[in-house]
Amino acid sequence: MSVPDSLDCDTCERTVSAEAAIRRETMGDLDPTKWQTFCCPHCGNRLKTVFVADE
Repeated sequence: MSVPDSLDCDTCERTVSAEAAIRRETMGDLDPTKWQTFCCPHCGNRLKTVFVADE
């Protein structure tokens, strides 16, 4: 899976570019060097968790 160009926020109903999204470490047992959670910069809602090891 690659990082999408844009992500839709269900909470504030905005479309956020991948560059503008806040990147946070994942929760649980996912390896943070391979996975990242993208969050909305407007409301902080989690948008998507993506595999980024090949980035």
